[in-house]
Amino acid sequence: MAGRVTMYCVAAALFVPAVAHANGDPASDYLLSQELFLPFNAKIDGDAAARLRKLLDSAAKQKFPIRVAVIGAASDLGTAFSLLGKPQRYAEFLGLELSFFYRDRLLVVMPNGFGYAVNGEPDPKVGPRLKSISPPGPDATKEVAAATVAIQRIAAAEGRKIELPSDSTTRDRITIAAAATAAVALLAAFLLYRRRRQPSES
Repeated sequence: MAGRVTMYCVAAALFVPAVAHANGDPASDYLLSQELFLPFNAKIDGDAAARLRKLLDSAAKQKFPIRVAVIGAASDLGTAFSLLGKPQRYAEFLGLELSFFYRDRLLVVMPNGFGYAVNGEPDPKVGPRLKSISPPGPDATKEVAAATVAIQRIAAAEGRKIELPSDSTTRDRITIAAAATAAVALLAAFLLYRRRRQPSES
């Protein structure tokens, strides 16, 4: 019996990605195991992408799971290309596709606006928050930056505050490194002074 259960579980795990490939919806593949889907063949500023990934990491650490699909063109939707320009409908569609493995928050960003769903269902608290953000337009970097803002608005709608990790840790490391370098230089100067003094002292 246990063997059959294991066999069925393995079959299910293989079946779902196959379905996702069959319907040609790339984001449904990526978001099964990752938090972020970015548009294909789009030039995205590395800093903007890094900020979004850091915010997603911060949200996960604060037990605020959310996955994001940034859609730039019809090619990013595969056979669901008819949903281009319909971010809310696509968020619900994608949420249902992912629901076998993932049933939490899902944000969709398109050039003309945002979509949001939880387990394939819209959230009336979040909709007005997202409408207050200007559509990012067709620039992929602006879409990524808008996703960062949108995540924080979604959190605020739920009474949460998700922020980017501060750079204080980096600054502290730089300060410590600079202090260590100064200490080494001071020690080297002292040893050099001692060496120069030794012949005259003898």
